[in-house]
Amino acid sequence: MPDILGPRAILDHLVSFPTVSRDTNIPLIDWVEDYLTSHGITCHRHKKLDEPKEALFASIGPDAPGGVVLSGHTDVVPVDGQAWDTDPFTVTEKDGRLYGRGTCDMKGFDALAIWAMVAAQQKGGLTRPLQIALSYDEEVGVIGAEPLIKAMEGVVPKAEAVIVGEPTMMKVVTGHKGGLGFDTHVQGFEVHSSLLPEGVNAVMMAAKLVDWANQVNADLTARTPEPRASVFYPPFTTVHVGMIEGGTAHNITAKDCRFVLTFRVVDGEDPEDWARAYMDRVAEVEAEMQAIRPETKIVVDRLFDVPGLSPEHEGAAEALARRLTGDNAPRVVSYGTEAGHFQQGGYSAVVCGPGDIAQAHQPNEFLEIAQLDEGQAFMSRLIDHLRTE
Repeated sequence: MPDILGPRAILDHLVSFPTVSRDTNIPLIDWVEDYLTSHGITCHRHKKLDEPKEALFASIGPDAPGGVVLSGHTDVVPVDGQAWDTDPFTVTEKDGRLYGRGTCDMKGFDALAIWAMVAAQQKGGLTRPLQIALSYDEEVGVIGAEPLIKAMEGVVPKAEAVIVGEPTMMKVVTGHKGGLGFDTHVQGFEVHSSLLPEGVNAVMMAAKLVDWANQVNADLTARTPEPRASVFYPPFTTVHVGMIEGGTAHNITAKDCRFVLTFRVVDGEDPEDWARAYMDRVAEVEAEMQAIRPETKIVVDRLFDVPGLSPEHEGAAEALARRLTGDNAPRVVSYGTEAGHFQQGGYSAVVCGPGDIAQAHQPNEFLEIAQLDEGQAFMSRLIDHLRTE
């Protein structure tokens, strides 16, 4: 009989795969499939078309209503430039904490979900399905969730509830902001900087768009929040530029400048309104450029759309998660998750997983052992719930 691994041992395996989003996750998916298959669980895989990345999903129990999906992503953010005290791709235990890239976000939950699938398979007697869904490319805009959800259609019974295990300290989160991302390429015209009026400096023109983001944030900060927005922190939509590059030399008007601009949109606002507002400002700046040099332009590519998660009235996922945790407090977060995509796909969804979001993406990322233990107890209660009529 194959070994049955505990959550900690599974976590050790998962972290050892350096599944940074720019790289492949297939070795991890291979390991998960081999492990689940060795315990009699049939796995299904979905390939990304243009990159060596794959998602995995599986279902155990009857083809019946009332099932539950345990949803996690397999990719992690880079460790480049971060000062780690330990090997980020080896789990290191110290002072009640498990250090390693992804221990918190979110391989800790993935390990619990894998453990739960095998534990439920061994126990047997499920009256409703238990499913696992492991995606790729969450960290680059939650872009792997939608194709995974579509791949599951007609292959496994559609579940009633989805628990997305992003770190919430095992508290129940019923809402989060949506998101939009735009790659913006400002294409200017090079001249010697002493002839500045004859050129178009792409960096300086890009700065006008970045400053537009600053102005929008300042305006929204000064407003009285709408009731539906007031439950978030911050209680308004935010605009952010976290990556920018451009220019050739200090004495040449920059020919190119690229940056990524993102929105985190509060519930009740239409993300498309923000997309239009940004594109209107882009058009204004582009017109300024072309008045000097008609061949200049601004090219904007839409990188991602993350649907917000809206609190549900009498939602099945919320009722289940509150029953299993005992947590009845209202709670929303400002980060995005795959729960919005599942909700958009017709599922009831909540976010509930081990760890503190403050540790996500940080050097020396860690997961408290107590949180892993609490997550295992949660999974045990879920299995018992699915075995009862």
